[in-house]
Amino acid sequence: MEKQRTGRNIGLAFIAPFGMLFALVYVVPILYAGYLSLFQNKLIGGNTFAGLANYSKLLHDPQFWNGVSRVFRFTLVQVPVMLLLAMVLALALDSRRLNGTRFLRVSIFLPYAVPAVVSTLMWGFMLGVKYGLFGSLNSALGTDLDPFTPSTTLISIGVMVTWAFTGFNMLIFYAVLKAVPRDLYEAAALDGATELQMIRRIKLPALRGSLVIAVIFSIIGTFQMFNEPQILPSMVANSGITTYYTPNLYAYSLAFTGSQQGYAAALALVMAAITIAVAYAVQIRGLRNAFDH
Repeated sequence: MEKQRTGRNIGLAFIAPFGMLFALVYVVPILYAGYLSLFQNKLIGGNTFAGLANYSKLLHDPQFWNGVSRVFRFTLVQVPVMLLLAMVLALALDSRRLNGTRFLRVSIFLPYAVPAVVSTLMWGFMLGVKYGLFGSLNSALGTDLDPFTPSTTLISIGVMVTWAFTGFNMLIFYAVLKAVPRDLYEAAALDGATELQMIRRIKLPALRGSLVIAVIFSIIGTFQMFNEPQILPSMVANSGITTYYTPNLYAYSLAFTGSQQGYAAALALVMAAITIAVAYAVQIRGLRNAFDH
């Protein structure tokens, strides 16, 4: 009994630093945001208790739902394209038919190491029509192509995000493929299986679990989209990006420009709940499919 108590105390001592840090940077901010969401900053009366008024107002806010709808549409297109590209690259690197796989692996992953602000500035300058690649093409060909019109800005942001995060997801898939025993491939080859059959029967089933994780991470990342729509308006004109272009940008504008910290806190909590619900649904669906197979 004494040994069990001693072991439990040692275990608690090991996890105590993480527990304290987790509470400080995660639990406390959430509780404080919940507290702020119950107040409204009024012109007369200052900061007053409002109960659930901010949440009620948010449910009928067309700007918030416009941003949520845009993020959903972005996720439904960008995430599948990015993960498919990452999977193809991982399969290509694992095929052992490419030379310089280490260099290719580092090169593909390198964009993930570039800070989001730097990445946005780089793509903004490159795709800009005044001094970038498209500006030079328009001058040379006499065209009027613009990647940052209201109808194409979201596509351009999708290109930026895909460039930045494909390597990260590729590395997840590649690590899973490297863990598959090579004896399995040799046995399949002896049975006359082609490379395509090995991919279909061995590699893709092995990637199923990691694909669920990659989808969840990607959904969380796209729902938090902020840097690109926040920086681009200062670089390009007529981009169609508004202060409510994404929920995160809307929350930032409310808190730091509109002095509506309570409303911004309510928005952040509701968006977090939506993100958790979608990610949980994807996880349950993915695990169910994994067990079915």
